[in-house]
Amino acid sequence: MLVPISVCGKEEIELSRDGSHYSLTTGVLPSLGAKSNRRIKLRPFIISPYDRRYRIWETFLIILVVYTAWVSPFEFGFLKKPQAPLSVTDNVVNGFFFVDIILTFFVAYIDKTTYLIVDDRKQIAWKYTRTWLAFDVISIIPSELVQKLSPSPLQSYGLFNMLRLWRLRRVSALFSRLEKDRNFNYFWVRCAKLISVTLFAVHCAACFYYLIAARYHDPKKTWIGATMDNFLERSLWSRYVTSIYWSITTLTTVGYGDLHPVNSREMVFDIFYMLFNLGLTAYLIGNMTNLVVHGTSRTRKFRDTIQAASNFAQRNQLPHRLQDQMLAHLCLKYRTDSEGLQQQETLDSLPKAIRSSISHYLFYSLIDKVYLFHGVSNDLLFQLVSEMKAEYFPPKEDVILQNEAPTDFYILVTGAVELIVLKNGVEQVVEEAKTGDLCGEIGVLCYKPQLFTVRTKRLSQLLRLNRTTFLNIVQANVGDGTIIMNNLLQHLKDLNDPIMEDVLVDIENMLARGRMDLPVSVCFAAARGDDLLLHQLLKRGMDPNESDNNRRTALHIAASQGKENCVMLLLDYGADPNIRDLEGNVALWDAIVGGHESVRKVLAENGANLQYGDVGQFACYAAEQNRVELLKEIVRYGGDITLGNRSNGTTALHVAVSEGNVEMVKFLLDHGARIDKRDNHGWTPRELADQQSHIEIKAIFHSTEEPKAQASVAIPEKQSRMRYLGRFTSEPTMPLPLDGSFRGTDGSWSQSQRQSQSQSRPRRRSNNYHNSLFGIMSAAHNGERDLLLSVDMNNNGMGMKSDKVGPTRVIVSCPEKGEVVGKLVLLPATFQELLQIGANKFGLYPAKVVCKDGGEIEDIEVIRDGDHLVFVAAGALP
Repeated sequence: MLVPISVCGKEEIELSRDGSHYSLTTGVLPSLGAKSNRRIKLRPFIISPYDRRYRIWETFLIILVVYTAWVSPFEFGFLKKPQAPLSVTDNVVNGFFFVDIILTFFVAYIDKTTYLIVDDRKQIAWKYTRTWLAFDVISIIPSELVQKLSPSPLQSYGLFNMLRLWRLRRVSALFSRLEKDRNFNYFWVRCAKLISVTLFAVHCAACFYYLIAARYHDPKKTWIGATMDNFLERSLWSRYVTSIYWSITTLTTVGYGDLHPVNSREMVFDIFYMLFNLGLTAYLIGNMTNLVVHGTSRTRKFRDTIQAASNFAQRNQLPHRLQDQMLAHLCLKYRTDSEGLQQQETLDSLPKAIRSSISHYLFYSLIDKVYLFHGVSNDLLFQLVSEMKAEYFPPKEDVILQNEAPTDFYILVTGAVELIVLKNGVEQVVEEAKTGDLCGEIGVLCYKPQLFTVRTKRLSQLLRLNRTTFLNIVQANVGDGTIIMNNLLQHLKDLNDPIMEDVLVDIENMLARGRMDLPVSVCFAAARGDDLLLHQLLKRGMDPNESDNNRRTALHIAASQGKENCVMLLLDYGADPNIRDLEGNVALWDAIVGGHESVRKVLAENGANLQYGDVGQFACYAAEQNRVELLKEIVRYGGDITLGNRSNGTTALHVAVSEGNVEMVKFLLDHGARIDKRDNHGWTPRELADQQSHIEIKAIFHSTEEPKAQASVAIPEKQSRMRYLGRFTSEPTMPLPLDGSFRGTDGSWSQSQRQSQSQSRPRRRSNNYHNSLFGIMSAAHNGERDLLLSVDMNNNGMGMKSDKVGPTRVIVSCPEKGEVVGKLVLLPATFQELLQIGANKFGLYPAKVVCKDGGEIEDIEVIRDGDHLVFVAAGALP
């Protein structure tokens, strides 16, 4: 199995499980589409190279490698045969490396061509076998065994041990990883590496140089024999220290005084050793110099920058205040760089998605509280935050100058700034801004010269947003631009400042002339009642039927506020007076609710009709508010107050009964309201009155109840308590507003759409019908299956019941169950029993019963002898 891992350029990123450790090792570029996933699931008994326990094992082996790096040259140079305890320790160490060889066959590796982790055992074994297995096996063979089996010229003890220095590759990898580990100081890691290289070179050279002297045929004619008689009989410690002393003096090029080569072998070795020392010394000096320069280069660059700035200020004879601001800014920049506060530089080096996420996390909560962005969409706010840049300013530094071009505006994150006005050559502090306040927004939004000089009082952090970037984002959403402009105007009004009052007048004049760069909508002009601005926008060709997020058009807004001039202007430019918003309201209803008589007349004269709105909802609202005059207005403008609310089928009579309003109940009954009309939960006003014990209302219902014989002639209402989500027969056919896209998939108004409401409209009080005990009981029926029913009564279902003597016989069938011809049955006494017959004979729950011609039958009284009844299935019986 190949598992992708992440890379950084040409270097592999290794992350531990907690993400606190990483390193970089040389590698190849990854394949496109490689993903980062350290917590991968490998095959059984396969070890991840990034597993913490395996990393600990590798660290332990590195300690053993350090031992091997010292003991192998020592045994080769100073020992002729194995000696305890070194020989025993060597074999123990070899045992650990033997375990590592076995373990390597189960460690996944990274394919250098695809940069994927390979966990296939065969591939792991083959890779290890053709690479380092032979060297690792040779390095664990005991030296005693090799000495006995090798020919005489190669029987020198320790010669075979030199092959174990192959293990030093592990130490090199360790230092490479530590150099890039943020948990370790780079300076000290480099120093430790340089010291380790130096000590190893000195140790190896001392061992090899002593071996030359010890194997020479005349011990007195050697570098150590010339100064130490019978040195072979001296202690091992004395000989080793003498050799190290010679190696150190030669490496540091301070010899030769007391120890020097005597024979030609030693001279040849010294020549190569000193040549090696040239490169090693240059490597050491270069690295140490680089470490020192790295720590001082930033300070030197800072001093050069300060000196250049001072020279510039003096050469141009700048005022002292400007000189101080220059130097303070440069000092702050050096301070933030040296303390690792390169915030914007860090963000700029990251991909845009990561920058956006970081900016959102750091600044979104602050920007959300800024007055200018109250009420805007989250999408706009997220885009704005992503484009803002954080900057630090030292105390007494000018951020914005009065009368300069408006290129940016700022939001104060920390610190404090002053708004200063220059009058008659004297600076006056107008206001002090605090965290979350804006600076320069008026100039940016209105493209006016900046009104104030903004100067920091102490060290401050500000978010800067470019004007062009801001306008490009806002222009993509006209609705948000309208909200921002409204927030600005309202803020200027709330300040009650003489200066801001003049600014407010200028902005309103610019709006009226259409000179604002910020996008302004028709709804914005209508909400302000600014007919001049509205005329300008409509002349430009803007849509008079433009709507906000709640589908409320400018005509809705103007009508609800009684702006007659705006209403007439919109109608003149072709605004449709019968468009519905998300709640089913039309402009005429908004004018009626607001009590704007003149606006109502204008709308009515231009074709406005309440029937295009949700008249049932209008009537229910009037009943909720106990306002009979609203019901009269609905009737006056042709609305049918007996219709049910589209959302739940509730009629105004339901609400009036729930409210206990006797006067309204009488008014509704006088205008044709039915006491047996059921809502979508299956309840009738009569049942409401019974449940809530409204005695007076029950008496009214009893006195107005029609005789039974008349009920068979009239078109019956739905008796089943099945839930309706479609249209009722009493509801007129209405064209959908605009594109009609705001109706639900089942033809109903969604709950979120019914709840959305613009801020300019009064909030309705809650419906007592739904909060009453009866309403709670009716809500229990919500679990029934939603059915989309179409009611289109056929004339055959409207006749009188046959007076034929004898039982009534009907034919019942169900095409959905393959029964087309039908079965002859006796007509039961109730409609529910008829439905039960369909359930028993066809094994289904009948949704409705229709006649052969397709008309739906809702009452047992309308069925005549010999009728053919068709059952329409709602679902099969379990």
